[in-house]
Amino acid sequence: MSNKPALKEGERLDDLNIKNYFLIQNPRLFCFGMDAVLLSSFTEVKEGEEVIDLGTGNGIIPILLAAKTKGKSFLGLEIQAESVDMARRSVLYNDLSHKIRIDQGDIKKVEEYYKKESFDVVTSNPPYMNEGGGLKNPYEAKAIARHELLCKLEDVIAATAYLLKNKGRFYLIHRPYRLVDIIFLLRKYRLEPKKMQLVQPYEGKEPNMVLIEAIKNAGTLLKVLPPLIIYDNQGQYTKEVKRLYYEDDII
Repeated sequence: MSNKPALKEGERLDDLNIKNYFLIQNPRLFCFGMDAVLLSSFTEVKEGEEVIDLGTGNGIIPILLAAKTKGKSFLGLEIQAESVDMARRSVLYNDLSHKIRIDQGDIKKVEEYYKKESFDVVTSNPPYMNEGGGLKNPYEAKAIARHELLCKLEDVIAATAYLLKNKGRFYLIHRPYRLVDIIFLLRKYRLEPKKMQLVQPYEGKEPNMVLIEAIKNAGTLLKVLPPLIIYDNQGQYTKEVKRLYYEDDII
């Protein structure tokens, strides 16, 4: 008899094709997409480092980072109870309880949960839309994941500044139209942008995602990487994106 946690109504089990790991997801909530793959590939975690993912959702980022890096521990913070439950069961399903912990809590209250400057790396794939922007999803869980209803960009960055050790690294994926806000807020909280990569759906098309690395209390020098193109003109993944998948054994 299997000791794997059971799926609940409406849930599915997705094969991540890396280290035989699986993820429990519910399409009624918010399923992970390309942005999670991009963020996990962009994030650098060194051997022995401790990582926290803010707004972890179903726990995809901690699980991918645990699979792809030699970090010591990975913590996911999530406010929605249903997502926390799924993430915790995914951790159990993959026998990763010794490396990954999922906490339920509010990003705006990290000072109540964790010691100051206690993490080497912080990651976040936060809601992209400010509260007044875009059409809200009728499903509350999806609306919370996409819109700044329960936390704003500044809340994520302020929490990151509190959690990061001196010279610790922050990895963020967001939308380019928020880039001015992002850089302004990073510098406001002494998180210096050090590396940036724009992501384009097709060559010649306007970027629709941006990846940023910021370092706490670092000097001013921003490295802009060549843009990452997702699809070629046949609608297939480019060699660069295939490399993220195949070399990292995600698919």
